[in-house]
Amino acid sequence: MNKLTKLFFCFLIIGFYSCKPKTILPDPLEAGWKGKKVCEVLKDNAELRVLKCTFPPSVGHEEHYHRKHFGYTLVGSKFKIKDVKGVREVDVPTGYSFSNDERTSHQVINIGNETAVFLIIEPK
Repeated sequence: MNKLTKLFFCFLIIGFYSCKPKTILPDPLEAGWKGKKVCEVLKDNAELRVLKCTFPPSVGHEEHYHRKHFGYTLVGSKFKIKDVKGVREVDVPTGYSFSNDERTSHQVINIGNETAVFLIIEPK
């Protein structure tokens, strides 16, 4: 099959999108830090998935995406966050909650002195 024929089939199959593979970010469970997992599943059923994510000092979470979710900070710390807004440092206190109704992505690292622990609740 020549190049022109391959290109034609590529356009035909994927509907005029790029023929190059796209980078797909991992979700919070798949993402880790330097090859090690930081999240574990506490519950996973037809209605929701609950993750517990633990970040000792100097440990982060590689770039990943979140679908719609609610989060709660069991133990807070200070984080460096990199997302579409840029890079910033944020104190995340114990008892802090957060949520997103749309898909988001970011990378974080715990730059504080406490081991931070979060619950992430994702409705299905």
